[in-house]
Amino acid sequence: MSVPNNISPIPLSELAGLVRGVVDQALGKQSFWVIADVANHNQKSGRHYFDLMEKDAAGLIIVAKLPTRAWSEGVQRIHFFEKETGQAFTTGLKVLCLVSVIYNPVYGLQLTLLNIDANFTLGVLERQRKETLHRLLTENPQHIRLENSFYVTFNQSLSLPKVIQRIAVISSTVSAGLEDFSHTLNHNTFGYDFKIDLYYSYVQGENNAQSVVDQFIKIFNSGIAYDAVVLIRGGGSQTDLLIFENYSIARVIARFPIPVFTGIGHQKNETIADLMAHTALKTHTKAAEFMVAHNKAFFDELLSMEKSILIRTQQSLARHKQLLSAKKYDVSVIARTYISQHVQQLHQKSQGITHLGRSVLSGEQSRLRLLTGRLTGRAQLLLYAHRRDLMQRSTTIRTRTTNYLEDQGKRIAAYQSDLRLISPDRLLKRGYALIRKDGKVVGRVDELEKGNEIAVIFADREIMATVNEIKNYGGEEFNI
Repeated sequence: MSVPNNISPIPLSELAGLVRGVVDQALGKQSFWVIADVANHNQKSGRHYFDLMEKDAAGLIIVAKLPTRAWSEGVQRIHFFEKETGQAFTTGLKVLCLVSVIYNPVYGLQLTLLNIDANFTLGVLERQRKETLHRLLTENPQHIRLENSFYVTFNQSLSLPKVIQRIAVISSTVSAGLEDFSHTLNHNTFGYDFKIDLYYSYVQGENNAQSVVDQFIKIFNSGIAYDAVVLIRGGGSQTDLLIFENYSIARVIARFPIPVFTGIGHQKNETIADLMAHTALKTHTKAAEFMVAHNKAFFDELLSMEKSILIRTQQSLARHKQLLSAKKYDVSVIARTYISQHVQQLHQKSQGITHLGRSVLSGEQSRLRLLTGRLTGRAQLLLYAHRRDLMQRSTTIRTRTTNYLEDQGKRIAAYQSDLRLISPDRLLKRGYALIRKDGKVVGRVDELEKGNEIAVIFADREIMATVNEIKNYGGEEFNI
């Protein structure tokens, strides 16, 4: 197709000038409040370059997109916006901003940012937060519930081990917070040992949420019995916290079967990840200090138990020492009483034997005197015979009496020797032992049963034992 003869071509710049004139005439003196998403944000030489974009209701199709710039006035308003919201102006934010329209022959149609409403963005973020929390409660009723305005999760119901040693850490590869966390654990003043396994992930930018979730899955599939999982983010702007408002991250934390700690470096409001976690700390350093303090508490508990056991042991030993002393005194009294009774009996028998001898002798003397009187007239030979017989009888009586007394004395000495041999103190010193159950001396084996707690008492020691077996003794000889 050829150009008609009556039409003269014009330069592109002239056409661009016409467009610019139309735009300036129609929109150049006007400004508009628009709602849009920030995309492709970049900052150079103190100026902001980005696109304002709108998607359809499903959030899949871009229905409008215009390049936008923020110069001196706009930069000041953005700075005020960041101060008011605590959020960095960056990609992903939904904003309400005042813009003007310009046309540049080189760069085309553009918007210039004049102002931005901080309250609108705060409202959008808060609404998104509430929607995420509601979704967590609705879709995970078995793992997340709301009690007295507090979120209670399955992860929070897990009990921390008495000692935390094996730790999985999710953090970025260039995180200064990770270095601080590891240094605090590995250089703790108590010398506690920690084993740290690193799982690297992007922990900034809402679009990297799946990377964090993947690391949780990797930890779960590792088969390692971790005591805790720590999610760390060191430094960065407040907008970087948006990743921790993500539904997927919050859900995996709430349902995770290992206690999850968060130390993501915020000082103000809690993120949704904090609400779902077992223990939320303000910073990575606080998370490390918490674990050291947790282990120190267990150590202090052990020291307290050690002191308690020592005190009770000393009290038990003192009590049993008193009981043993009392038993020793009882045995000594019984032995003395037994010996005294038998000595008295022997003395009575000795006196009886002496009286009996005297009585026999006296009777014989009487008979002799009687015979002497009756036989006065008999012959001297018969008298001599009777005298000799009497002397023999007298000698026999004395000899028998002496022998009897000596025998009784030997028996008494034997009794005394036997008593000394069977003295409890002597038996214990010879290596024998007394067995006592429930505070009473055991004399027969049928007083014992398997499982009884007994005390075996030697001369200078007492042994506490348990009866494991009772069997017949065949009477084998043994040396003492």
